[in-house]
Amino acid sequence: MFSLSVSGLLKWAGMHPLLQALAIILGTFVLEDAATVLAAMEVQDGKIGWGVALSALYIGIVLGDFGLYGTGRLAALIPRLRLLLPDDRRRRGRDWLERHVFRVVFISRFVPGARLPTYTSCGYLKASFSRFAFAAVLATSVWTTLLFVLSRHVGSLLIAHFGTWRWAGAIVFALFIVLMGRIVMRLQGEPE
Repeated sequence: MFSLSVSGLLKWAGMHPLLQALAIILGTFVLEDAATVLAAMEVQDGKIGWGVALSALYIGIVLGDFGLYGTGRLAALIPRLRLLLPDDRRRRGRDWLERHVFRVVFISRFVPGARLPTYTSCGYLKASFSRFAFAAVLATSVWTTLLFVLSRHVGSLLIAHFGTWRWAGAIVFALFIVLMGRIVMRLQGEPE
């Protein structure tokens, strides 16, 4: 049975860099932070080159971000969905977003739960795609590189201290990253 996990995809890809990159890119569409952690662990374990892993992570995550923007653009073309936001409010939102698109997109990369509504809203409101893309690529390169480097360091500790059980530690670390994002997102939503 074919596993849809990132590590399953990487195992399937074997030692071929192009297949490894494809597996990582597909993994980012499932859970990008977990894909980043597991790819870094594979690099630390010597099974994937760091250039292949990091490039594939950037490509997969940015493609996902562009997909969210595109989903918003498509939603704006559906008459029933256009009715959800009156024309005057859509114009005001677009005007405000045009002035702040870089900052909004960049910051949302670092706020758990913010990318889906922010990136689809950018598409829906027809924010400048070039400014959106620049902010998304820059923020992705910063966030993904930081998480990748941290994961490689954690990976070296897991390899040194857990040996064969390192993958259990990697899974716990990936779950920790995902759960911390969820906890932060919930805390942000609670009134003070």
